[in-house]
Amino acid sequence: MSAALNLSSLRAQRGNDEDVLPSRLRLKLNRTDFALDVDLELPGQGIAVLFGVSGSGKTSLLRCVAGLERTPGALVSIAGKTWQDDAAGVYLPTWQRPLGYVFQEASLFEHLTVRGNLQFGLKRAKGAAEASALSAAIDLLGIGALLERKTNQLSGGERQRVAIARALATQPRLLLLDEPLAALDHARRQDILPWLERLRDELKIPMLYVTHSSDEVARLADTLVVLDAGQVKACGPVADVLVGLDMPVVLGDDAGALLSASIEARDERWQLAQLKFNGGSLWLRDTGLSLGRQVRVRVLARDVSIALAKPSHTSIQNLLPCVVQAIGPDTHASQTLIQLLCGESVLLARVTSRAVDELQLTSGMQVWAQVKSVALVE
Repeated sequence: MSAALNLSSLRAQRGNDEDVLPSRLRLKLNRTDFALDVDLELPGQGIAVLFGVSGSGKTSLLRCVAGLERTPGALVSIAGKTWQDDAAGVYLPTWQRPLGYVFQEASLFEHLTVRGNLQFGLKRAKGAAEASALSAAIDLLGIGALLERKTNQLSGGERQRVAIARALATQPRLLLLDEPLAALDHARRQDILPWLERLRDELKIPMLYVTHSSDEVARLADTLVVLDAGQVKACGPVADVLVGLDMPVVLGDDAGALLSASIEARDERWQLAQLKFNGGSLWLRDTGLSLGRQVRVRVLARDVSIALAKPSHTSIQNLLPCVVQAIGPDTHASQTLIQLLCGESVLLARVTSRAVDELQLTSGMQVWAQVKSVALVE
């Protein structure tokens, strides 16, 4: 049976997508080096990425949601289902919370095959629904050919796919992923990212995903939550949060915009593809994606410069008319960040503070953005 036919098994507990309610997390937890204090409302589906440096409270937040840390006065409501509400005297222990948890290390049983590992978590569940959900998870993550292998014969990326399938097989209402790619090298990360994208696009259960990788944020996040010392510094749709002028302090050289676009045209002679987004179009290297394909593209602030008039006789192929929306400081006084409104989309440009002064840039000015580089992130 194909993954397309089986996906309903993994969505069985959710009802219609239109009826999915948001999730609410109100948590406080004192640690030695920080105090977790969050009050979040998150969409009832898609990937909410918890982003921040090590020690910012990301894993602690996951543990509280899972019930592994008892937090007085907490409220944990997932897509409208209450798991903890101390004010109302409601508390479900971890084993009663319908969740799947994927850790940095896959933690598979070495003496069992892949099939044995997948079935172990379901040994008390004998129903057809559980068997169908397991089959769906196997198909969705492309691990059917691995079922008879011992786990010591798997690559790191394959082990994590097995761990995710094992978590999905229990038909969770929430999937928690705690830096699932942190233990993998770059090549293995690139192997597994497309499977995580498929989870996001085809599976409608909500996911909380912990990372400190800006690449994973760009590829996977629907909602971005930025944590610092246990406090929420920003929360919202990923494209909106990434262009906030307070975010580059966290992202540094990776500061930039994330755009939703589609493949509009192809220049076969020069091996280029044209992307259309709500603000114009951009040319980049043609990777063979079909016309009309929806993609995410990343434009880093360091790759955007500003001109007061439309440049001519330039090697830069991507020129966009924009309006200066806001100007803010960067992490070093020599640099300034410019928020540019291009149609309905926002870009960031990192320029020298001297250039801002010489061009006399102010909010509301009409300018041209020169985009030196554009990167597909999926």
